[in-house]
Amino acid sequence: MNILFVIENYLPHIGGVEVVFRNLAEGLVKKGHTATIITHRIKGTAAAEVINGVKVKRVDCLDSRELFTFLSIPKAIAEARKADIIHTTTFNGFFPAWVAAKLARKPLIVTVHEVWIGKWREYTGFNWLKAFLHDTFERFLYVLPSVDKYVTVSNSTRQQLLRIGKKENKVVTIYNGVDYSHFNPKKYNGNKVRKKYSLQKNYVLLVYGRPGTSKGIEYAIAAMKEIARTIPSAKMMLMLSRDKQYAKKYGQLQRQIDSLGIRHKIVNIGTVAHAELPNYIAAADCVIVPSLTEGFGYTAAEAAAMGKLIIATDTTSLPEVVSGKHILVKPKNSHEIAAAVESVYRGGYHKTKLRKFTIEENVRSYLSLYGTLVKRAAKRNPLSLGRNV
Repeated sequence: MNILFVIENYLPHIGGVEVVFRNLAEGLVKKGHTATIITHRIKGTAAAEVINGVKVKRVDCLDSRELFTFLSIPKAIAEARKADIIHTTTFNGFFPAWVAAKLARKPLIVTVHEVWIGKWREYTGFNWLKAFLHDTFERFLYVLPSVDKYVTVSNSTRQQLLRIGKKENKVVTIYNGVDYSHFNPKKYNGNKVRKKYSLQKNYVLLVYGRPGTSKGIEYAIAAMKEIARTIPSAKMMLMLSRDKQYAKKYGQLQRQIDSLGIRHKIVNIGTVAHAELPNYIAAADCVIVPSLTEGFGYTAAEAAAMGKLIIATDTTSLPEVVSGKHILVKPKNSHEIAAAVESVYRGGYHKTKLRKFTIEENVRSYLSLYGTLVKRAAKRNPLSLGRNV
């Protein structure tokens, strides 16, 4: 099959969504299929290239994901004619993919990570106007007709879609895949990281990811004030993205650290290469996931794969994803985070069997769905199929 992906971000940009589609696209190529990505062009990247067998075609849009929504339409239409199925995700790739699928009469799949209708201001910190505009745009996307299937990355997100009126037969859950060969605790011990930051004698807490408002990082930082009193050896590694889109929030978090007087308890680490991430997880005694909401929760899944103690919020998808040694706490509650850290420090936690979300299962599930939809489309319109079925 020839699968066309229309997504606002792809490599070298790295985030949870990019990991999902990299794993899927490369997995499809390994199985003999063709995967083409249309994405927005980041400064310094080529207009077109092949990455691990995946054809990547970038759209010049002044490095704006919002402009990508409209400027990508011509290229999406051209590529859709050669595709068997079109696959996109929320938010900025949804509309151009829908237009291309409609005009080319090809099946359309939309992967939904989270539904933020009514929650934009809470989860982003936007002012009321910006939150209103994003909320309106999201509502508009979900009323577009002729989407063949919505794929949710957790049952929590599935329930969100059903609550806004999507029919059950239109929604299926396919969990994201984790690379367990990469996040393999037998390959790492974390000693080099501990030595690098002089943490050999410390009880090390790790918080990592993008510092968006929805990630609740400020509650983990606030908890550190209490943790320092009960566990004097405790220190927190903050591995947070410093991309310009998070600059304001990153600055707020740094000012919070200073206002609490815990600068000496915090180790600030910039984003590290994906290849190095397991070393930092291995260096931690406990990983904290303080999110207000999660569509899937890669941080929790990766920490579980590495066999780490995890403190995560009891919200949205996290109870589905967290496994191994863990404690769930209420979101937006620094006191519960602090109490949970003290509990795991003294050996008190829940323990469940590791739940695995493999890339192989993710690719297999998508391929099965693609096949079903392509066959259905062939019955409706035999001339609409691409050339690589």
